[in-house]
Amino acid sequence: MLNTFRMKVFGACYAEYDNVEDLADLFRDPSLPRPFFPIGAGSNLLFLGDFPGTILHSRIRFVEVLPGDSGSVRVRVGSGVVWDDFCAWAAAKGWWGPENLSLIPGETGAAAVQNIGAYGREVKDLIVEVECLDTQSLAPVRFSVEACGYGYRESRFKQDWKGRFVITAVTFALMREYAPELDYGPVREAVAQAWGTDRDLTPRQVRDTVIAIRRAKLPDPAEIGNAGSYFRNPCVSADQFRAVRTIAAEKGFGDVPYFDTGEQLVKIPAAWLIERCGWKGFSEGNVGVYARQPLVLVNATGNATPDEIRSLENRIVDSVQRTFGVRLCPEVEKVGLPASPDL
Repeated sequence: MLNTFRMKVFGACYAEYDNVEDLADLFRDPSLPRPFFPIGAGSNLLFLGDFPGTILHSRIRFVEVLPGDSGSVRVRVGSGVVWDDFCAWAAAKGWWGPENLSLIPGETGAAAVQNIGAYGREVKDLIVEVECLDTQSLAPVRFSVEACGYGYRESRFKQDWKGRFVITAVTFALMREYAPELDYGPVREAVAQAWGTDRDLTPRQVRDTVIAIRRAKLPDPAEIGNAGSYFRNPCVSADQFRAVRTIAAEKGFGDVPYFDTGEQLVKIPAAWLIERCGWKGFSEGNVGVYARQPLVLVNATGNATPDEIRSLENRIVDSVQRTFGVRLCPEVEKVGLPASPDL
């Protein structure tokens, strides 16, 4: 099975498609085992066991520049285009927008499902329109970015539209004018160290800096099986945040880092909570927590089972809940039926 966790799981059938018509034909084919499950590059997924249906993978790969205005350009991208390849293409053009999202694994269609984000940008900030196949009518449909219900690592494609629509292309608005986003995490400082300034930058310079930051703290799935950030950053009320701060002070953990969401909620880095509970660098059997980034659970030996990953997830969630009163939620999507349903 194609998955960046490198789990030894299998699907009953695997099918690729090159265009919307081919995808519709797959849904019409009565010989293909159901259910259907579309994937990108298999990142952000944990298969809980062998998949009984048909795995679908897009080979719709094109990048088309559309007419825009003087300050922006619209680009239509096939769902099967590797996301980082698109980031590299935009940076080479000198167009701003996706550079902070560089090196996020996966493909363009999956990026629009997940609303990927990093270093102050989310892909929803760039999306204009999403094209899909309606799996009920087998007709192509288009949705504006507003219709997609985007939120933090959320969209309607993950909720009420799940299984109904398969993304085939996404249109983005990129900026021709100078528009770097540097005010999140270590980006501004890293840019200044790399280029001697944080002014008069190019998209390629910001992209290269973001790639260096990510490579320094995240494992390469080709070397260590993982699904990227396993947990979402929890968003809590002001009262709950004050309680977390009090607990941290009592335990000598120092002040709690946070981000104001502007929605009367405070976002706490899940990595900080997990590290303070002692999980950073943890290893047991075939699984572990990456030593440089505690958000990442790893298939340390290449032989981990889905049950082992789920058991580690549950232990971390319980530990953070007991310590801080905050319940972590996985960002990784779980697919199929577990081998051990009691986990």
